Amino acid sequence: MRSVGIKVLNSRLSEYVRLAASGETVLVTDRDRVVAEIGPPRETRSPLLADALLAEAVRSGWLTPPALRDAGPLPEAKPVGRLQVILDELDADRSDR
Repeated sequence: MRSVGIKVLNSRLSEYVRLAASGETVLVTDRDRVVAEIGPPRETRSPLLADALLAEAVRSGWLTPPALRDAGPLPEAKPVGRLQVILDELDADRSDR
């Protein structure tokens, strides 16, 4: 485990990120007080950013995962209207602004 001040981290960030990627934990300090840790991703963490953001949204309560994993096929998608009709209605709704 290493520690680094914010100033040094700012100038050599890529070096410390490479250390974290190789499995080392780096403690970030500000005036000799630890304020953050940079470390390797957890083994359960997806390597894809979108998956990580989705998991964070579920943890924070913004999203709720489906209750049933296999609830069967999705309902058939039915068109709601022709595009030009929808755009005309949108223009009419916005005309008073």
